[in-house]
Amino acid sequence: MADIHIDIAGEVFRARFETQDAPKTVARFRALLPFSDRIIHVRWSGEACWIPMGERDLSLGFENATSHPAPGHVIVYPGGMPTSLSETEILVAYGPCSFASKAGQLAGNHFLTITEKLDVLAKIGRSVLWDGAKAITFRAGS
Repeated sequence: MADIHIDIAGEVFRARFETQDAPKTVARFRALLPFSDRIIHVRWSGEACWIPMGERDLSLGFENATSHPAPGHVIVYPGGMPTSLSETEILVAYGPCSFASKAGQLAGNHFLTITEKLDVLAKIGRSVLWDGAKAITFRAGS
């Protein structure tokens, strides 16, 4: 049983929400479901893909924030604040990652963890790097 299913280019991953550690972020993201966009490879952070969300204000502060998400961790940089160093974004780590922007080190709210097929996630991440953007959809699990 999974809280959420993440479909990246036709490959589906089960994931769990980090409700205890990031309750506000989880609640805000649940309200966005189903959520579809495209992921692109990060420029500064290492082995990860991201969904740029521009100036979208998620009305979140920091909770369960990390600069070093592990493979399978999904984090959100809340942006929307006058002191934001970067735009609002979601990052999916598939390997070693040090979350950053051109302005330097960032931290994002770890709110979701992919619980299976991390080897496949890494393969898709490398494909995004070499082949370009891919479709991604987050749906409530069963």
